[in-house]
Amino acid sequence: MSMDYETFVQQIKRKTGINLALYKEGQMKRRLTSLREKRGFHSFDDYYQAIVADRDLYFEFLDRMTINVSEFYRNYKRWEVLEKKILPSLMEGKSTLKVWSAACSTGEEPYTLAMVLSNYFPLHKIRVLATDLDENAIKRAQEGMYPERSLKEVPQPVKEKFFRLEGSHYKVSPDIKNTVTFKKHNLLADTYEKDFDLIICRNVLIYFTEDAKAEVYRRFSDSLKPNGILFVGSTEQIFNPQNYQFQVADTFFYQKVDNGKRA
Repeated sequence: MSMDYETFVQQIKRKTGINLALYKEGQMKRRLTSLREKRGFHSFDDYYQAIVADRDLYFEFLDRMTINVSEFYRNYKRWEVLEKKILPSLMEGKSTLKVWSAACSTGEEPYTLAMVLSNYFPLHKIRVLATDLDENAIKRAQEGMYPERSLKEVPQPVKEKFFRLEGSHYKVSPDIKNTVTFKKHNLLADTYEKDFDLIICRNVLIYFTEDAKAEVYRRFSDSLKPNGILFVGSTEQIFNPQNYQFQVADTFFYQKVDNGKRA
């Protein structure tokens, strides 16, 4: 790690609580060097001073750092597995589920989750916790306005039921918006709530170091009820699920083993 970048990492941690050292250095440094140069700064020191002074630059930095790329029903087949196989077994004997969309970016994922849950529960019984590190992304999620490209995987009946076209964008219906609570949360630093039936965290952990990833998996496991499910992204297979008290429920779905002790 170059001294300039290493100092930048330390300064960002002091200012924001975000530890860039827990992200894969090659990917993160390339991404931030490209952004820094695009804005005309020759060193990370100059760039840091600018971030501190300019709120827009700071939010742009967070946006680039947290990789806000998402869409509704991303990898549609996995959502079908969730709806047809995972949810029916999770719901046995329950009138509601406690669910968390972690690192939710601009909101497509938690809103998708609420739409899927609406096939089983009345909307007033659905409560989705959605968290992200990036306040800007959360603001956009709360607005609930999306370009057409974000909806390319949405089934037509769902699109007609839960979206309204406003100009060139689609707005999520108020009844779906009301099911989701957005909060700022740092997966690598903040405490986790407990007793979740389902946690979704997709296409984020690939950017973390192996140690950071392992710590997050441990904490997700601790946050799930016995038999609860962790749903991860299509590049994030857990190679030793038993290390985290998980067993494979389906491809990219991991169930917490109910044995009263860590496997």
